[in-house]
Amino acid sequence: MRPRTCFFSWSGPPWTGTPGEPREALRLEEIPEPVPGEGEVRLQVLAANLNFPDALLVRGQYQIRPPLPFTPGVEICGLTDDGRRVIANPSLPHGGFAEYVVASERSLLPAPESLNDAEAAALHIGYQTGWFGLHRRARLQPGETLLVHAAAGGVGSAAVQLGKAAGATVIGVVGGKAKARTAEELGCDLVIDRTTEDVVARVKEFTGGRGADVVYDPVGGASYTASAKCVAFEGRIVVVGFASGDIPAPALNHALVKNYAILGLHWGLYAAKDPGAIAACHAELTRLATEGTIKPLISELIALPAVADAVQRLADGATTGRVVLAMPRQPGVSR
Repeated sequence: MRPRTCFFSWSGPPWTGTPGEPREALRLEEIPEPVPGEGEVRLQVLAANLNFPDALLVRGQYQIRPPLPFTPGVEICGLTDDGRRVIANPSLPHGGFAEYVVASERSLLPAPESLNDAEAAALHIGYQTGWFGLHRRARLQPGETLLVHAAAGGVGSAAVQLGKAAGATVIGVVGGKAKARTAEELGCDLVIDRTTEDVVARVKEFTGGRGADVVYDPVGGASYTASAKCVAFEGRIVVVGFASGDIPAPALNHALVKNYAILGLHWGLYAAKDPGAIAACHAELTRLATEGTIKPLISELIALPAVADAVQRLADGATTGRVVLAMPRQPGVSR
């Protein structure tokens, strides 16, 4: 039996090799299975988590630009040829929105037994980013107040759970009533709907005028501006990303006068600079998942034909929690 080799590949319309919006630029087709190189292994994809970088890759706006055409999908839960269930970052250009990928064997992490395939696929990048941002960069302490922007999204929901696990009081900022309900269910102590409420005023009211000790910002733009206005004395703003598309220019004199820190977080650098820290973080995340303290918020499971639309909705900020591509395990395929 010949295994199916369906992959999402893209090239900008009309297939000339220019970037484009996911709904227009992605298409489903069959291509040969990727062949592992030295130090790599082949993995059958069990589930692939959709991430904002996937949209940036398709738009040609990410710091990494694979040769065209390529398959997006930066994190998966997969099965090795010898039957191990693992979490991996596929080696581009053969990304995770596919039936098979290749990945570096050294970077494979065991999938926690307490999580199903979709949950395991969503445990890695978002939660690692949250853990490094809150603990390595901001040094979040029990009893401090943590403000999380986009708290109902994939990255934000992970930070909310990790903040609660660390003993912090968590304020979640969201856009809309539906996302507010999700943030409440995640355990936020205060939820602010930025579409109808003044974020700065609500934070100051809730904290008795002190402000937030730590701000976790994957949005940028107006969210960062609000953060600088309501961060506490000796507070820390962790810059995680710019989902709004607006990269702010911080007023350093303001940081000086208010005595707060602006901290950048590029999680991918740890793979090159301190890979042992990634393994140690995964061990801690596995422990928290086993205890039930954290659990990826899976809002939707999709099949391969729905990936283009789902990545577009993610890019447009129209999703809640994690959208995950769920793949059937292939029976009868020789290993």
